[in-house]
Amino acid sequence: MPSDRSTDIQRPPRAHRQKGPAMIVLGVILVILGFLLPTLVPTFAFAHLILVVGVILLVVGVILAILGSAGRAVGGRRHYY
Repeated sequence: MPSDRSTDIQRPPRAHRQKGPAMIVLGVILVILGFLLPTLVPTFAFAHLILVVGVILLVVGVILAILGSAGRAVGGRRHYY
């Protein structure tokens, strides 16, 4: 008996659909850590680096999410989830 797997082919995998929000959440977490770590651990020297990486992840994640939801192809991909 041949099985009909057309519904499996049309849906993207679950892990693929959550990459955009994960990048935004990681960016927010790193920004918060970048602000809190110097006050909690005064000798922590790389707080500014964590803050910069967090802001970059946050901005790139938001831009890709906005462009992907608008239906505009970015970098050869139609959607960034």
